[in-house]
Amino acid sequence: MSRDGLVGQLKIDRDPPPGRRRRRGEGGGRWPLLIGIAAVVILIGAAAVWFLVARPDLTEIETADAKPAWSGAAAQGGALLDASGYVVARREATVSAKVAGKVAQVLIEEGQHVAAGQVIATIDDSNAKAALNQAAAQAAAAQESIRVAQVSLAEAAPKYQRSRSLHASGWLSQQDLEAAQAGYDSARENLALAERQAATARTTVEVFRRGEDDTVVRAPFAGVVTATAAQPGEIVAPVAGGGFTRTGICTIVDMDSLEVEVDVAESFISRVTPGMPASVKLNAYPDWEIPAQVITVIPTADRSKATVTVRVGFKVKDPRIVPEMGAHVAFLSPAPDKTAAAAPARAVIVPPDAVQTEDGGQAVVFVIANGRAERRAVRLGDRNSQGQIVVAGLAPGDTVAVEGADKLKDGAGVKVAKTKPD
Repeated sequence: MSRDGLVGQLKIDRDPPPGRRRRRGEGGGRWPLLIGIAAVVILIGAAAVWFLVARPDLTEIETADAKPAWSGAAAQGGALLDASGYVVARREATVSAKVAGKVAQVLIEEGQHVAAGQVIATIDDSNAKAALNQAAAQAAAAQESIRVAQVSLAEAAPKYQRSRSLHASGWLSQQDLEAAQAGYDSARENLALAERQAATARTTVEVFRRGEDDTVVRAPFAGVVTATAAQPGEIVAPVAGGGFTRTGICTIVDMDSLEVEVDVAESFISRVTPGMPASVKLNAYPDWEIPAQVITVIPTADRSKATVTVRVGFKVKDPRIVPEMGAHVAFLSPAPDKTAAAAPARAVIVPPDAVQTEDGGQAVVFVIANGRAERRAVRLGDRNSQGQIVVAGLAPGDTVAVEGADKLKDGAGVKVAKTKPD
């Protein structure tokens, strides 16, 4: 092969083969189409996300969880009503001396337990003792007068008898007989007078002895001293006087007489009856449920508050219960039959705004579940600082609509904006 032929074979052909020649516009117009399709997909996804998240067709609400109004004892019988009040003592006394005087001793302190009749204070008795001694001396003198009168009568009686005998024999005149009789009668009357005076003197001694005893102040009943008002050297009196005179020495409370007084709204008082079970929670011990029982419903109402006072007694005694403590009382329905298959409904507390009242007076709430509002007819109990008590229709843990509940209908879709804190 010639040199020119070999060079021709080594030459690079820059033109593509006829079968692989690219057509005009191939490859360069595909990318704009793909970008456009991706943009449409992104917009559709964003719209779907916005629709699912924002959901302009859903009602925006706030929710809260229904909480058990009571547990333990209250749950056993079902809480019908809740009310607030204070622990009071039915037996309480401000103890004072029966006589005015200066305090000599105060033998008690706050918190001390005292027995009935125990000496708690003494009053200066110097004047009382002096008066008693004087009365005793007068009683002794009166008693001596009786002895003198008895001697006189003993002398007059024989003389009168001899005078009668002599007069009967004619040896004594009528005038002498009458004089002898007068002496005898006088001696007898003097003895009777002396006896009456002696009795009066003994009574006077007893009066002054009691006056001295009144200077000793004793506990009228067993209890606990809750306050002391007087100190040694102060003047006390049974009635208020001028200056710095005190009327009391201390206050004693019978802790066995403690009970709770609560005010129940007139609209709910028909649910409370004497003897019905109750449960008490003290503000100081919110986790401690104390079994109790209604003592009585005081038959008068407070016009200004539209309430009726109810007395509730404790079934157990405990030193932690003290007067004037704040307390919450749950009035319970009778304990259910243990053989019954169904358990009693639990009362719950919800925010007051969660309860709506329909035209017929029916109270309803909207329970939120799976993004939907379910209308529930409920039966209400009392309302307190913690919220509205629902005694039937809700269970603990149910989520209810609060803000925006007035705009809901049964089955409506909802969007929870936020949940109210506990």
